Amino acid sequence: MTDSNDERRPAGELEAAVMSALWAADGPLTPGQVQADLARGLARTTVTTILTRLFEKGIVGRERQGRGFAYFPVQDAPGLTARRMHTELDRDHDRESVLARFVDQLAPEDEQLLRQLLEGGDT
Repeated sequence: MTDSNDERRPAGELEAAVMSALWAADGPLTPGQVQADLARGLARTTVTTILTRLFEKGIVGRERQGRGFAYFPVQDAPGLTARRMHTELDRDHDRESVLARFVDQLAPEDEQLLRQLLEGGDT
């Protein structure tokens, strides 16, 4: 059954839901298993498309299972967030300005944590 709202949901929201299902799993999941875990009325084809796109982006891996594939995350949630931050940083040619503005907008406790990490200290 196809959910007519599939196209109305932001792609990032659907990708996040799929990733949450994969991170919560004990092992690789097929598109049908992800669809059942989401319980959001998504069509299996929609889930398969999302998983294929995540695979093409290098966010998930896959292994052959029967005639199809089972998918698994290649990074944990913090690793994926860090990857997205790098991607955004790489989009701008003025890295110094981007980093300076990022640091300027940090909460004081986050700035202190970043400082500790850069200095190689324990958190």
